[in-house]
Amino acid sequence: MENVNIKIDGIEISVPKNYTVLQAARMANIHIPTLCYLEGINEIGACRICVVEIKGARSLQAACVYPVNEGMEVYTNSPAVRKARKANLELILSNHDRKCLTCVRNRNCELQKLAEEFGIKEIRYDGSSDPVFALDQSSPSLVRDNNKCVLCRRCVAACANQAVSVIGLKNRGFVTEVGCAFDAPIFETSCIYCGQCIVSCPVGALYEKDDIPKVQKAIDNTEKHVVVQTAPAVRAALGEEFGLPMGTPVTGKMVAALRRLGFDKVFDTDTSADLTIMEEGTEFIERFTKGENLPLITSCSPGWVKFCEHNYPEFINNLSSAKSPMEMFGAVIKSYYAEKQNIAKENIYSVAIMPCTSKKFEAQRPEHSSSGAQDIDASLTTRELARMIKEAGIQFNELPDEEFDSPFGEATGAGVIFGATGGVMEAAIRTVYELLEGKPLENLEIAPIRGMDGVKEAELTIAGKKVKVAVCHGTKNAKALLERVKAGEKYDFIEVMACPGGCVNGGGQPIVSSEDRVGKDIRVERAKALYAEDRSAALRKSHENPVIQTLYDTYFEKPCSHKAHELLHTTYTKRNKF
Repeated sequence: MENVNIKIDGIEISVPKNYTVLQAARMANIHIPTLCYLEGINEIGACRICVVEIKGARSLQAACVYPVNEGMEVYTNSPAVRKARKANLELILSNHDRKCLTCVRNRNCELQKLAEEFGIKEIRYDGSSDPVFALDQSSPSLVRDNNKCVLCRRCVAACANQAVSVIGLKNRGFVTEVGCAFDAPIFETSCIYCGQCIVSCPVGALYEKDDIPKVQKAIDNTEKHVVVQTAPAVRAALGEEFGLPMGTPVTGKMVAALRRLGFDKVFDTDTSADLTIMEEGTEFIERFTKGENLPLITSCSPGWVKFCEHNYPEFINNLSSAKSPMEMFGAVIKSYYAEKQNIAKENIYSVAIMPCTSKKFEAQRPEHSSSGAQDIDASLTTRELARMIKEAGIQFNELPDEEFDSPFGEATGAGVIFGATGGVMEAAIRTVYELLEGKPLENLEIAPIRGMDGVKEAELTIAGKKVKVAVCHGTKNAKALLERVKAGEKYDFIEVMACPGGCVNGGGQPIVSSEDRVGKDIRVERAKALYAEDRSAALRKSHENPVIQTLYDTYFEKPCSHKAHELLHTTYTKRNKF
């Protein structure tokens, strides 16, 4: 790429000619504040917080969208720049519901940080800061509070980036709001509850539905046996809520914290991820052998499943009927576990800690009650778990490492990598290969389907037959891949994760500010923790898990048996698109 020479605050630098002023400044370690900007998602210059002075220009320019050119001179801290930025911020604050102390984003709010950075002591402008918008609490997964909204459009861009696009701007002036067509509540739209709008929002205008009170009530009820399971991606991100570096694995401390919160049993969702591979892998072998309903498409991601139900109902028969690991575990807990422990299933309260807001929707789907009760009683996000730990006064970083409870604390490395894009496919290949070949797979790490490319492909030879697989993450990429399938491209097995990067970047994970994202890919950093745990695992293939072997020997008989189908498999629903 050809470079140009520019000067920022008197510092001469050479930068790629396709850079914006903001990118050039960051390359030179010069700070320019932003609010609406979210790298790679929202770059529209709407908030005007990043304005700079360009020598020769008649007005101030938004650094996030203004291109560099040869010989340009930029001033980021001139009197005119400081005055404009502060005025713009005060105007935004004038129309903001400033109940910061009770806001879910208190101390983790980009607007709050800017107010401190700019030294805002009072608001000189009269806006309409009193609440004028009703909360949209129609969804089981998320809440929308437009009284906190700063109209940055980051949520709108994130929704469009997912090829969902159910929200946009409406009205003018003080009553401008982000909303759905025809003033419909979010529950009536094609929203997939992936939560990418939440992790993109710089303020508290979007947040997950709070299920902490009902979980706490169950824990406090001495007649309830409260069981908790934790998804693999949670351990890779929870530490961020307690100041630990991104990607720090905190499995042992997480288990210790959950015990101190009062859960009766702490289990690992990775165990049921191994169970999922046995069911889904066997299902693939059956379909591949018969040549029926191919490609088989994974069904672990509830946001993806809902996206398919709304937008591609013609592919519903291609979805694996295997439940997600969370739902499989819920069914096992209220059937096998209840029987073995001699506990009435109505006295078991099953909680899941997930990196995903869409799991709240999945938990209440009527299809997931095969045990005779709702398989999962409550699904909490990683952020909700962090709030529970903080509210209980637990010193997380000082906790000793503890192990999961038996029998569902033993898992393989294959179960761990479910949290990263490509992980489900890699885990499935490890097992499918050995079941069909009857010999060990030499290289367990399938490089072509790792990484953050939107769509990844590989062609494998298994038992003398060619198997073509594809992996995609983010529903925008899923849409592109499905359109290729509709156009005639042939695949045998496809993995889809709704969230970009997979569960490690789920809508329920710790929120990372736009500035903290600069120079690092949070998806990659968190995934490293999962791959490291996989490499150090004693067992790395799902079919080698002794707990899973016992489950089949004593309860399910074999993968995809009649009983397994009753408890571990599900159905899907064609939904209207809106």
